[in-house]
Amino acid sequence: MKRLIILVILLSILTVGLSASSERVYVGAWPYDMPPVGHFNTFVSRAITLGIYYELMHQPLAFYYWATGKYEPVLATSWRLEPANKPEWFIVNLRRGVKWSNGQEFTSKDVLATYYLGYLMNWPVWRYIDKVEASGKYTVKFHMNNPSSVVPRYILRTYVIRDYSTYGAYADKVMALLSAGKTRDSDEMKKLRAEFEQFRPKGIVSSGPFVLDVDRMTEAEIVLTKNPYYWNAEAIQFDKVRLVNGETPTVTPMVLAKEVDYATHGFPPATEKQFVEIGIRIIRPPIYSGPAIFINHNIYPLNRVEVRQAMAYAINRDENGFVSLGKSGVGIKLMAGFSDNLVPLWISKADQKKLNPYPYDPKKAEAILNGIGFKRDKDGIWIDDKGKRMEYELIVPAEFADWSAAAENAAAQLTKFGIKVTVRGVTFAQVPQEAEQGRFQLLIQAWGAGHPHPHFSFYQDLIRFNYPLGVGPGMNFPMKQKTKVVGEVDLDKLVTDSAIGFDTRLQKKYITTLALAFNELLPIIPLWERYGNNPALDGVRITGWPPEEDPIYKNSPYSDNFVIIMLTKGILKPVK
Repeated sequence: MKRLIILVILLSILTVGLSASSERVYVGAWPYDMPPVGHFNTFVSRAITLGIYYELMHQPLAFYYWATGKYEPVLATSWRLEPANKPEWFIVNLRRGVKWSNGQEFTSKDVLATYYLGYLMNWPVWRYIDKVEASGKYTVKFHMNNPSSVVPRYILRTYVIRDYSTYGAYADKVMALLSAGKTRDSDEMKKLRAEFEQFRPKGIVSSGPFVLDVDRMTEAEIVLTKNPYYWNAEAIQFDKVRLVNGETPTVTPMVLAKEVDYATHGFPPATEKQFVEIGIRIIRPPIYSGPAIFINHNIYPLNRVEVRQAMAYAINRDENGFVSLGKSGVGIKLMAGFSDNLVPLWISKADQKKLNPYPYDPKKAEAILNGIGFKRDKDGIWIDDKGKRMEYELIVPAEFADWSAAAENAAAQLTKFGIKVTVRGVTFAQVPQEAEQGRFQLLIQAWGAGHPHPHFSFYQDLIRFNYPLGVGPGMNFPMKQKTKVVGEVDLDKLVTDSAIGFDTRLQKKYITTLALAFNELLPIIPLWERYGNNPALDGVRITGWPPEEDPIYKNSPYSDNFVIIMLTKGILKPVK
């Protein structure tokens, strides 16, 4: 009897082990906050969206491939501009037969709910559209009051579609207020926005292949399980997606232990070397963005252009990039406000020569400050023309190893120059709120954007953390400016105009003006352009990584992530 019991126990253990080992699991990593700090209202800051993995739950209308400039249908099946000769409408046909993870059908009501709540939240696409209409259950029409070539990008890629079942009640209220003649600036709409920002759904209803298992959430990891209603289930090769919670310090030992299959964190050069030594592949895609010093323009003399220009000359950006991320941190050369990789596509060689590259030149920086009446005190610290020492705090996301290194290095360089800067780390989820509310002196956030059109980068640089967002005072950089290089400019209008119409020659004119104005004014100071140093583990749990020369790696890993495409299409497979 005793032997029989032992045999039963052993068989049970073996069965559990075989069951566990047969489960096909992909393991990634992304930081998140547990509720109640983190939440599931995906329109509001601090939502648990899981970054690149969000599209495994809420799908976009299409994927995009940078190498070809082409879209691939996902929740949409086709789209077109009408009329073809002078477009006013962008019309999207939706995929039929799609169900949400709660069993409800995906229809035009979900798209309308998404975009009208986007209106409430001041999404920039509403600079170009003024209404969204449904033509039956499976067709949606976006009317362009400012016809623009970026509207397809905004609609097909920039925003994922949320479900009406969760958000419809609020979307209906937005549409009712608009029908009553109210606008985003009305008291009624502001009150609704304040109410909506406190809305807390119990989870995420998925259109994608996986569903977040709220009951299995822990401080350590989130588990995504298969969506039983997913429309293309046969393409999905994995039973679960596990996502480790944490930034670089937490994730690094797990990558080294080969417990994570892919990560996009900013790993220091020494760590990257360790990955390579143990046989972990490094994928190095362009990100078309990087860290910048954002400046609170409420603070004198940081709101003086000469001070910002002096700071740019006083920082060796090549050094800053290398100590932060090795070969993946490349100092900005052109200081145009968008990626050096994209500048030749939009700005002529003649106009590129007008861009000041701000080479590392502390003597030039000193001459600029002396020229406006600043002097050094006995400690070598600069004193402004009002007699105040130039001493500032630089806020940085504490968990971002690469940005933290950039902040420490920039602070050391500026302090050596005589602008005393101390670094304060703040949890990554809080930093954007500090920026939006203007609760900073200097702050590290991203410049540029992983989109092929510079409009998106200028929106990030000039508007995302500035007062036009409508969230708070932000960095409070005035959008109407006088410049030496292009005269008087309305930067807010130029950001919109840079994407107006479909004539790229005219768009290049606006983009050139924006770039030259940005280059002179330096409302923020870009430090370096980031390239991924993404560890990709092959042969332990997953396989199927395309070779290094595959054009899919030209995709930006944050805005058009290739791993999400590979998981969704079944390119990445479990090891047998």
